Amino acid sequence: MEDEYKGLYEADAAGWIMQKCEQWRDHYTSNYAEKFEEYYRLWRGIWAQEDSLRQSERSRLISPALQQAVESAVAEVEEATFGRGQFFDIRDDLQDQDKNDITFLKRQLTEDFARTKVRKSVAECILNSAVFGTGIAELIVEEQKEMAPATRPVMDGAMTAVGVETRDRFVVKLKPVLPQNFLIDPVASTVEDALGVAVDEFVPKHQVEILQEQGIYRDVPIEATYPDVDLEPDQELTIFHDDKVRLTKYYGLVPTALYLEAIKEEVGEDADISDLIVADEETGEVNGYTEVVAVIANGGVLLKIEENPYMMADRPVIAFPWDVVPGRFWGRGICEKGYNSQKALDTELRARIDALALTVHPMLAVDASRLPRGAKMEIRPGKTILTNGPPAEILQPFNFGRLDQVTFAQGKDLMQMVQMATGAIDAAGIPGSINGEATAAGISMSLGAIIKRHKRTLINFQESFLIPMIEKSAWRYMQFTPELYPVSDFKFIPTSSLGIIAREYEVTQLVQLLQTMDKQSPMYPQLLEAIIDHMNISNREELIATLRQSSQPNPQQQQIAQQQAQMQMAQLQAQTAAFQAQAQESASRAQKYTTETSLLEYEAQTDRIKALSNQLEPGVEDDKEFERRARIAEIILKERDIQTRERNNGGDQNRARAISEANQQQVQQAGQPTGGIATTASNIPNITR
Repeated sequence: MEDEYKGLYEADAAGWIMQKCEQWRDHYTSNYAEKFEEYYRLWRGIWAQEDSLRQSERSRLISPALQQAVESAVAEVEEATFGRGQFFDIRDDLQDQDKNDITFLKRQLTEDFARTKVRKSVAECILNSAVFGTGIAELIVEEQKEMAPATRPVMDGAMTAVGVETRDRFVVKLKPVLPQNFLIDPVASTVEDALGVAVDEFVPKHQVEILQEQGIYRDVPIEATYPDVDLEPDQELTIFHDDKVRLTKYYGLVPTALYLEAIKEEVGEDADISDLIVADEETGEVNGYTEVVAVIANGGVLLKIEENPYMMADRPVIAFPWDVVPGRFWGRGICEKGYNSQKALDTELRARIDALALTVHPMLAVDASRLPRGAKMEIRPGKTILTNGPPAEILQPFNFGRLDQVTFAQGKDLMQMVQMATGAIDAAGIPGSINGEATAAGISMSLGAIIKRHKRTLINFQESFLIPMIEKSAWRYMQFTPELYPVSDFKFIPTSSLGIIAREYEVTQLVQLLQTMDKQSPMYPQLLEAIIDHMNISNREELIATLRQSSQPNPQQQQIAQQQAQMQMAQLQAQTAAFQAQAQESASRAQKYTTETSLLEYEAQTDRIKALSNQLEPGVEDDKEFERRARIAEIILKERDIQTRERNNGGDQNRARAISEANQQQVQQAGQPTGGIATTASNIPNITR
C-alpha cells in the first residue's frame, strides 16, 4: 500500500506547504505590502523620501490628523467593548432550568481572560485593523505552571510549612498578527474558505529548542536563519541578526498522500498506518485533502505535522476587516480612508514651511567681483563684512515677498476633510469641527452620522472577531480542562454598548427629557438610572444599586401606608352605609306621606258623602238629587286639584282659568233644579277643608 501513494508528488509535505506560502507571499508583496508600509509610516509620523509629492520639498513635516483619526476611532471601539468591564455574556437553551453552570462558566472564562491579558491583545488587533484595514489574531494553547503561595502542616500538625504549590494547566492566549506575517489564499475572502492560512514570523531560537525538549517539535538540528526585512514588525529599525528562527505555522488542507508520507517518517517506517489510508477502488491512488496543523522552520525543516487536533475542527486564526471590501479578505481601514486627504494636507503644510523659510530668514545679494579674496559670506549679528567699495553698492538685502495666509486656511479645511473621510472626531472638537455655528440641532445631526459609522464598525468587530474568539477559547478550555469547564453548547453574546461619543450624546438627550418630567413620575427613576449607567465613573454600579434600593418602598412605611389605606376604605364604607340609611329613611318618609295622603282623600270622600246626605231636606228621598250634588262636589274637587298642579308646575294661568270657567258652566248646568229645589255651587259646603 505504501507504493500506491508514495511518489504521487515530487515534493514532500513541507515543500508543498512552502510552495503555496511563497505564492501567497508574492501576491501580498505585489498588491499590499507597499501600501501597508506607507499607512504604517503615516500613522507613526515617520518621513520617507518616497512619500513626498514634490521633488523640491525640503520640509519633512507630517500632520497628526490621521494619527488623531486612528486613535479616536480605536478608542471609540475599545470603550464600547470594554468600557463596562464585562464584555460578553452567555445564553443557555430554554430547556435548561439550572443556570448555575452559566454563572460558573462566565466567571471562570472572565478570570482566565484576565490572566492571559486577552483585553490587551484584542486592543492591539483593533489598532492593526484601523491602520492596515484587517485585524488578525492567532489562538495559542500552552501548558503553563501555575504557582500560588500555600501552607502545609508538618510534624503531625505541630508546625506549618510555608511554600509554593505548582500545578500544570492549559491556557489559551490570543496573539496579534501583523499583515506582513500573515499569508492566506488570495482567492478566499475568509479564513474558513481558504485552502489554508499561515503565520510566517521570526521567533527566538530558544523557544523552539524548549519545545523540542518537551517533545512537541521534532528533534532536528535548527540553525539561525538569514534576516528578512519584509517580516520585521518595524521595518524602520536596524535588523537584529542573531538567534532568530523563521517559523511558519500552517493551518489548512494538505494532500492526504503527502500527509501520510510525513507521518510515516515521523512514527517510523515500520508503523502501521493502513487505517488512515483511504485509496480509490479503481486506481488505488490516495486522493483528497486532510486538515492539518504544520510547523516548518527556516522554510524547509518540518518540525510538526498532525491532523487538526481541536474537537470542533476549527482553524485557530481569527480575522476581521475594519470596513468590508466586497470579495476581498483585506479590508479598508482608517488610514486608507483618510490617505488622500492626509497626503494633500502634508503637501500643503510642507509648502508653507518651505515658503516660510524663504520669507523669514534674511538673504543678501552680493557683487562677488568686489569682495576681498577669500571672504566667507555669512550673515550673523555682529559680523563685519569687508567690501572693495561702498557697501550700499555691493550688498543688497532682499526676500521673496510675504507669505500668503490662504495656505493656513486651506490646511484647516484639509484637516476637516480627514475627519470627514474617516468619521473620527474627539468630543472636545465637536462644536468647532462638525458644526461651525455650534447649534444644538447641527451638533445632533452631525453626531448622528458619526455614531452610525462607529456602530457599523462595532457590529462588524463583534460578529467577525469578538464572538468567534470567545467561542474558540471556550472550546479549547472545554477540550483540555474539562474539570473546570462544563462541556455544553453555550451561546455567547456581546455586551458591548455605544462608544464614549454616543454615550455622551445619549446622556444629553436623557437629561433634556428628564427636565420635562415630574419627580413623582414613575419614569423619573428609570431615566435617572439610564443617565448614571451611561457615565464612565468608577462607582457607577454602587450608585445604580443605591438608586434602585431608594426607589423600593420601606417595609414599615409600606405597612403604615397599607393601614392608612384600610382606614380610609373603612371610612368610605361607613359614609356609604350612612348615605344608604338616609336614603332608606327618606324613601320610608315619602311612602308614609303617600299613605297619609291616600287616607286623607278617603276621609274627605267620606265627609263629602256624609255632608251631602246631611244637607238633604227632610222628607226628600229622591236619589237623583243626591247624585246631582255628588257630581257638583266632584267637579269642584277636580277643579281645585287641576289648579294646584298647574300652579306647582308653573303652567299657564290662562289655561287654568279656562278650565275653571268650563267647570263653572258644568256646575251651573248641573245646578238646575229637577224637583223644584233651587241649588247652586255656593250651597255646596267646602268639604275638603
